[in-house]
Amino acid sequence: MQTSAANPVRGLDPCSSLRGGKLALAGLVLALANFMVVLDTTIANVSVPNIAGGLAVAPSQGTWVITSYAVAEAITVPLTGWLARRFGPVRVFTLAMLSFGFWSAMCGFAPSLSALVVCRIMQGLSGGPMIPLSQTLLLRVFPPERAAAAIGLWAMTTVVAPILGPILGGTICDTLSWPWVFYINVPPAVACALVAARLLTACESAPVKVPVDVVGLGLLITWVGAMQVMLDKGKDLDWFASPFIVVLALTAGFGFVCFVIWELTDANPIVDLRVFRRRGFTAGAITLAIGFGAYFGAIVLIPLWLQTNLFYTATAAGYAMAFNGVLAVVFSPIVARLTTRVDPRALVSFGLLLMAATGLMRTNFITGIDFWSIALPNLVQGMAIPFFFVPLTGLALAAVDPVETASAAGLINFMRTTAGAVATSLVTTRWDSATTTMKSELAWRLHDVADFTGSLAGVSRDQALGQIDLLTTGQATMIATNQMFFLTTIALAFGATLIWLAPRPRGAIAMASH
Repeated sequence: MQTSAANPVRGLDPCSSLRGGKLALAGLVLALANFMVVLDTTIANVSVPNIAGGLAVAPSQGTWVITSYAVAEAITVPLTGWLARRFGPVRVFTLAMLSFGFWSAMCGFAPSLSALVVCRIMQGLSGGPMIPLSQTLLLRVFPPERAAAAIGLWAMTTVVAPILGPILGGTICDTLSWPWVFYINVPPAVACALVAARLLTACESAPVKVPVDVVGLGLLITWVGAMQVMLDKGKDLDWFASPFIVVLALTAGFGFVCFVIWELTDANPIVDLRVFRRRGFTAGAITLAIGFGAYFGAIVLIPLWLQTNLFYTATAAGYAMAFNGVLAVVFSPIVARLTTRVDPRALVSFGLLLMAATGLMRTNFITGIDFWSIALPNLVQGMAIPFFFVPLTGLALAAVDPVETASAAGLINFMRTTAGAVATSLVTTRWDSATTTMKSELAWRLHDVADFTGSLAGVSRDQALGQIDLLTTGQATMIATNQMFFLTTIALAFGATLIWLAPRPRGAIAMASH
């Protein structure tokens, strides 16, 4: 079964002139662009203490460096379809790449936190369109028989980048200084923009002068901005015990409802929500959001647990997580070939079930676990990721009309990034809550503390109580961590069944360009 991207009249597509080394270079540039933008969602996470110290602000204020980028990127990702129609996909991609490099440099030069936050906002606004546009242009550049491989390459960079981000960020901060976390974007951004402008000119579409949906854009900025800030600050402010979080939640909810109503009734919507009329796209997008959210929640939780409970350094925890990318690189081209022969729904279901199996492996983690026992499930999960990501992306985009590809790519990537943000907040909040509950329960079970303190010879009562508290906290954290792994397992298994709501593709799947 063919699941590749194909233009209905491929012979007339000027992009088909790319062959050999030029085709490989175009694919590398588009994949690298996506890698850079996704990498920047996590590379600054471990750098916050260094940035806060360098700019003489509190670490809690430094987290705005992460939030500002996430909010800006989340706003522009779903706008990609409109931008591509209005200005042309290649032109938008090239200018966005140059702008991303420029604002990355400005982040490094920022003399204050406020200046850095402004630069991060501009960096996020620039990087947002590059994620779906890199995907869309790959589907235009590669011929039908290689389009699945192109999606595999794109999916691999999307999955590996957030894993490598903390490792690279920690290494740079340890060996150089925090501005280099941003400076490293500049050379590849300029190089990619120049190569794209030269190689992809033939792939440009004629701009269409559509009016600007000012109301839709305003509503999008309002509800997405409120939601992202709420997710980022909710845990610190004790969620709905804070009036600020309540106002953000109401703003996000009311703004979202108004946004959906407006976009579905406006003649020229800034975000084309009509693509959800396609059952294949809707089922694929929801499955991707659930599956990626569960996956991302786990890869956020594991480093936190390793550092707080097993006392790993940030770099050591990053190395344990890096095993996610090993087999992902190996199996991406294999899965790409399978998508032309096997029902993509079966491949997606297999990938999600294999990821669920790794979740079950993690539910047996103990406090004395060794490094390789942690790395093994990550290694297996890396094999599962291409089965989940590659055919699912192709299946969802294949369900829409050719002119809707850019809009659909923007929406599916928006749902993916939003699912990651929501899962991070839910998992970390629930993890903290479960740890506190389990610690109270374990402490209650210690009926007679004197029996325990008396058995610890050679230490004072206060020291013994301290050791008991440390032991209880460690066990409570471990139990809570295993509970979170079990919940992600359930979500992944649910996603494996949900994908079957998508209709079975018939014949060749044409994922034409916009």
